[in-house]
Amino acid sequence: MSHTDDTGSRRDFLYVATAATGAVAVGAAVWPLINQMNASADVQALASIEVDVANVERGTQITVKWRGKPVFIRRRTDEEIEAARNTPLADLRDQTAENKNKPGADASDENRTIDEAGEWLVMIGVCTHLGCIPLGDGAGDFGGWFCPCHGSHYDTAGRIRKGPAPRNLDIPVTTFLSDTVIKLG
Repeated sequence: MSHTDDTGSRRDFLYVATAATGAVAVGAAVWPLINQMNASADVQALASIEVDVANVERGTQITVKWRGKPVFIRRRTDEEIEAARNTPLADLRDQTAENKNKPGADASDENRTIDEAGEWLVMIGVCTHLGCIPLGDGAGDFGGWFCPCHGSHYDTAGRIRKGPAPRNLDIPVTTFLSDTVIKLG
């Protein structure tokens, strides 16, 4: 009787050992297929960037590249802020903020800037009509940005005011890490 129990337990052990070895082999074969779907190192590096804005003077902007697109970082003057804040929402074609930091907010200037004072405006510098890059530094009829390709005019808050573009310039997820460093993404 003990001989039969030994045979049964050896057989059970062989079944379990074979199943475990098979599971490990399948896992080893499938892992590279699953792992290849993860983002590569170059994509992860572009997910967020930090930008030092210490040398950006009022009334000027810098352009940085993020996720393959230009991003306008503008430090606005009091006049630019006032012009943007005095624009009635009824005068705007797109009345949504297009701000990833404030989803669903209206297009008031306070909802487009990244600080309460309205000094800092950060936008993806791609025209919402056909993807051209608008000119800045007070260009266009509203003192903001102008897309010369098809004639879209944006105001000092990056809101579409005239031309074929259907939406305001997009605002990416943006935070201040310190008084002089902005993080995109």
